[in-house]
Amino acid sequence: MQLTLGPVLYHWSPERWRDFHYRIADEAQVETVVVGEAVCSKRAPFKQDYLPGVVERLEAAGKRVVHASLILVSLARERRQTRELMASDEVMVEVNDLTCLASLANRPHAIGPFVNVYNEATARFLAARGATRICLPPELPLSAVDAIAAALTDTAIEVFAFGKVPLAISARCYHARAHKLSKDNCRFVCELDADGMPVRTLDDADFLSVNGVQTLSHSCASLLRDIPALRQAGVASLRLSPQDCDMVAVAQLFRDAIDGRLDAAEAERRLGAVYPGIPFANGFLHAVPGHVRAGPGI
Repeated sequence: MQLTLGPVLYHWSPERWRDFHYRIADEAQVETVVVGEAVCSKRAPFKQDYLPGVVERLEAAGKRVVHASLILVSLARERRQTRELMASDEVMVEVNDLTCLASLANRPHAIGPFVNVYNEATARFLAARGATRICLPPELPLSAVDAIAAALTDTAIEVFAFGKVPLAISARCYHARAHKLSKDNCRFVCELDADGMPVRTLDDADFLSVNGVQTLSHSCASLLRDIPALRQAGVASLRLSPQDCDMVAVAQLFRDAIDGRLDAAEAERRLGAVYPGIPFANGFLHAVPGHVRAGPGI
């Protein structure tokens, strides 16, 4: 079982984004790293100057590099960015919006967790069009993961295993709205919240996180205790979504749990010290509300 580091979903400064990936290249026990801007096309130019160096550093360290497409393509500039990404035969693309498929012309690619792959038929359709890796949506229960993995033995099936869970994407920017700004004049206020802007109910209960045009969970997914079941289901890789914490340490804990060097319960206890103050959850995998912590030893 391998580890994949997903794209940074938040708007970190260009230098922080670069240095984060340099450290991942040098120290993190992950086999695949997804780079690029997936959430907001306005953020993409901030990464462009550093992207070639990041890719070079990652590949020199033996990491497989995959380039993420946007989750939602609607504006002219987004269509242009998508066409430019799809036009390069030299990069492996992760499709996060189905509008990308026509441009890929059946060449090998990955499918990200933002594409609604809910059953074996959809997974087979995508594999037939060139998908060699499919990261399943985080809301799927284990029974569905098991069925899809069993049906596609020649396609690497990946599961979202750590990070605030992506729940929705919108053409509107809630981050800008909260600061009484428009989307076109947002001043990139999302950079103020390196881990997303917390959303609370009227009763002041933690509820969601807002990341520009994206809505995420407040709780953080952790499937550390579910690794044996995911392995038995035939899952090839676990995805770690970057959060505002030591992701090298997160990757090491998952690697130690996968390889049997660390008990899963102890690994999750240590994970709480690496990413403190955020509740862990795995409800979706157990077919209960996503914010719930369920399963063995709970």
